[in-house]
Amino acid sequence: MVEILITPQEQAPELLGHIAGYVSHRTVGMGLRTGMIAALADAQEGLAVDELADDLGLDPYHVDVWCRAALGAGLCQRRGQRYVLAPHISTLLLDEQSPAYLGGVFLVFEQDEMFDRFERVLGTGERLWWDDTRPEWIAGVAGTGTPFYHRLIPEGLAQVPGLAARLTGGARIIDTACGAGAGLVRLAECYPDTEIIGVDGDAYSLTLAEKRIAEAGLGDRVRLHHSPLEELELDQPATLIVNNISMHECRDLDAATRRVEAALEPGGWFVISDFPYPETDEGLAGVPGRIMTGIQFFEAQIDDQLLPRAAYDDLLDRHGFVDLGATELTPVHALTWGQRP
Repeated sequence: MVEILITPQEQAPELLGHIAGYVSHRTVGMGLRTGMIAALADAQEGLAVDELADDLGLDPYHVDVWCRAALGAGLCQRRGQRYVLAPHISTLLLDEQSPAYLGGVFLVFEQDEMFDRFERVLGTGERLWWDDTRPEWIAGVAGTGTPFYHRLIPEGLAQVPGLAARLTGGARIIDTACGAGAGLVRLAECYPDTEIIGVDGDAYSLTLAEKRIAEAGLGDRVRLHHSPLEELELDQPATLIVNNISMHECRDLDAATRRVEAALEPGGWFVISDFPYPETDEGLAGVPGRIMTGIQFFEAQIDDQLLPRAAYDDLLDRHGFVDLGATELTPVHALTWGQRP
């Protein structure tokens, strides 16, 4: 292999780009936490710096600093002396019900459990589990997982051959690693003739799910089951078992898959919705790959590794699933599925 030599001056722009990205990330996070982005979203004609500061009780000079950074980050545009949000920023950063929502990712990446704790335990490798994390972390992860559910249900599931028609006729659906229950509510609303069961190994998350289900008035159709996936046992078989961005966290993937297979009715589907971790160095260097390497800083602390999408083909094939299929919903969201014979 021929080594390509470059000068420090040629290498420096890449590092400067990382610094610029960090500034933009912190600008987004600050704007979300303080309400500045939301205030601009509510003002169709935009706001001058003094108006924005006055609306939120903030210092005008500091708000001016943020606005200029937001302009540089592409969050805002300027109309005379007023700042307005750039197209689609309101949807991408504020609309938690949109499949395109990204706002939660910025906030989760700044929480202690991501990079700060990783650095503190870098020498010891001390692990943690979900019940060791703060409620703020659980809530943040639930927020980032919600758009995955909105892409998965119903559009993603509709790409699985034969599944949508089967669900419209009544069925039992199990959402494993259901977390705070966003997916349970969406499943119940999109498939009104089904029975929904949420399974999770974290008791605190299930208390949040129970509250969400009650608020949605779905207590008669949705029930909860406290169990890790590796120990899943249910009294009646399911038509569909889904796992949304959590399959990679199983302590024993083969044991979990055996439990899933046993819990399905003949012909039932297992759909895995997860991050497709890059298989190549080139993939790691791309934007989706770099985001997933960031997620891995937390995953490593729970003794876990994100998996390439193709690893799930091997997993399902190994356990006798048939009619395997896969699709990419976004560069950071892929589906893999198979049926029990």
